[in-house]
Parts: sequence; C-alpha cells; structure tokens
Amino acid sequence: MFDEIKNAPSIFSKFDALSARREAVMSAGEQPFGLRFDEVISATHARIGDKEILLAGSNNYLGLTYSEPCLDAAHRALETHGTATTGSRLANGTYGLHEALERELADYFGAASALIFTTGYQANLAAISALAGKGDHLLIDADSHACIYDACRLSEATTIRFRHNDPENLERRLARLPEDGARLVVVEGLYSMLGDVAPLDEFVDVAHRNGAYLYVDEAHSVGCYGEEGRGVAAAQGVLDKIDFLSGTFSKSFASIGGFCVSRHDAFEVIRLMSRPYLFTASGSPSNVAVAHAALNEIRTREELRTNLWARANQLHAGLKDLGFEPASAPGPVIALPRPDQETAIAQWNELLRDGIYVNLAIPPATPQAMSLLRLSVSAAHSEADISQIIEAFARLERA
Repeated sequence: MFDEIKNAPSIFSKFDALSARREAVMSAGEQPFGLRFDEVISATHARIGDKEILLAGSNNYLGLTYSEPCLDAAHRALETHGTATTGSRLANGTYGLHEALERELADYFGAASALIFTTGYQANLAAISALAGKGDHLLIDADSHACIYDACRLSEATTIRFRHNDPENLERRLARLPEDGARLVVVEGLYSMLGDVAPLDEFVDVAHRNGAYLYVDEAHSVGCYGEEGRGVAAAQGVLDKIDFLSGTFSKSFASIGGFCVSRHDAFEVIRLMSRPYLFTASGSPSNVAVAHAALNEIRTREELRTNLWARANQLHAGLKDLGFEPASAPGPVIALPRPDQETAIAQWNELLRDGIYVNLAIPPATPQAMSLLRLSVSAAHSEADISQIIEAFARLERA
C-alpha cells in the first residue's frame, strides 16, 4: 500500500481529459494505441492471438525487415560487437560501424557531413536545437511532427509557425523578421498523417532569397522517392540546395535510429554541443549494421520502389472507386478522413475484425482535429494483399 499524499493537488489531474478520451476509445473495442502483436510473421503479416492479420498500417515501406542482407548484418554485428555499446559517441560509444554508416550516408546524399543518432526522434531534437539558439528564429510548418516542436522548445530560438505547405505564407513571415540572428526554416518531405508532399523546390527558393537556411525532415520519404530513393528533395531536383536533411532508420531502413546530413562542413561541430547527442548511448551494433545493409538495398534495388508505387496506385484507385476520398495523391501513406472520431474508431475495429490492421489517428495528434484511418503501403505487399484490403473496405461501406 502506498501512503496517501496529502494537502497537494494531484500530479495526475492534468491528464483527466486525456484519460476520458482514452476510455472512450477503449470502450469501443480493441485498444488501437499499443495493440499487441503476438507474432510478426513477415513484413506484411502478424498474429494477434490465433488470428492472422494483414498489416496495412506499418511504416515498413520497402519491406526490408525480413530481407536476408539485413538479417545477416544483424547476426554478424551481434556476434562481433555484442548487444550494446554502453556509452555515448563521445565516450566509448563510437565503433567503426557508426563511422562507416556516416560516411556512406554522406556519399549517398552528396553531403559534406553526416551524423547518426540513436533514434529518429532524437535526430531532429539534437540537430534543430543545436542549430538555432538564442537570438535566432525558427520557422516551422504548422503540421510539423512532435519531435520538431520539441526541438523548438529545447532551443532558445524564437519559434514562428507558418501555414502548412504554403511558401507564400512563409515568405511573408520571413519578410517581417528583424535582420539580426540566423533563420532556420523546418519542413518535412512527406507528411506522415495525410501523406501530402511538400513543395521543397519552392521552399528552398523562398528560404535562400530571404537569408534563411532550409532543414528538411525526410523520415517518411527517403527510400520511396527520387533516384536511388534519396527522397522528395532529390525527386524535385533540389537535393544539392538543402542545407540540412534528416531521416530515420525505423521506416525504410528496417532498423532503429536516425541521421542528419548537411552540405555545410561546419555541421560537424554539433557533435560537441548537442545535448541529445552528447548524453545518449550510441546506437546498438545490430541496429547500425542493419541500417547500413538496408541503405545498400535502397540504393541498388529499384524494383522495391517499382512495386511500392504499383501497390500505392492500386490501393489509392481501389479506395476511390469505392467512394472514399484519400487526403492526398497516391503515395506510401494513404489517409482517409472520416466524418468524426466515433466513426473512425468503429471502422478501425471493424477492419481489425476483418483481418486488416490500419492506423487510427484522432485528435489531438492530427492536423485540423481530423479523424483518420491511415494506411501505409509496403513494397512487400502483393497485388493480392492490396485487393484484400480493398475488399475489406468494400465490406465496411456495405455494413
């Protein structure tokens, strides 16, 4: 028994509204946030209890989690280097594996410098908070990921939001800034909730004309867009103009970790000043080795992107034929806005009962307080898999 804490407000009272929302979601059926998979069978299938589920809500965009090169790399790293580094990069946590992956990433993106981090979340937290400080200005897209917002909080820079994917609104905000202090614009290549792509070619022009650097988070787009999967910036022909580009190993790279590359040599100095980099144990040998093996797969196996886009187009067209209205053009992420939270929760449960796992996305985690069914396409999906997903949505419409 815990002793009762007297004469003080409850530390949990701030969570009351969130707890009520959680109870409403759970009372409608299965627990969508943290659903337990009892066995992952392949890149596209899992088991919940004794039922096999088709995964249509994983970020395994290139389906590499079960590729032989990635599995072999993980096994070799475990046998050679053990399970963990037990130290930060500035202590005992730098191995040849880390430096080799950084060199390869710099070469891949044509960058002057590359740093890897223990998580993708940490990559943005570390880089942005170190690049922009007191007296500087951070200008971020209103639909930015939570890690970008948290990086702004960690930084002492003044943070200004501009309208989502709106270069003209960004330019107006830049024009009103004082001349002193550095300016850093932060956008994403592919936005993970709605699956919409940023006009990076326009953003880089606006930023540079107004004395600002451009930072692009390509977490969901590297591997899927551009020559050799280099991302949206490469697909739009402006990769060499992007000042800082970050990404994660937990999507197309089939691992855990993150990275940031830059065309500026001076970027290397943040190894000595970024708190999330300085005070976190480095990536485990197996995770780093898998990311390196996956990078080689991304660069050399164009058929992965070919199948990814064929399946994305198939799913997008199939859902539209049923009367659904995806929030964006075909791509690795296909989001279906639902009329309200209750409908989204009920349909998520119905799809799961039908053997299809998708992501449920509801406020406050969504843009404009939308309620979404969010689907992710993988290069490992077959044509028959996508047909099965479409058939499940057809039954959903008839219910």
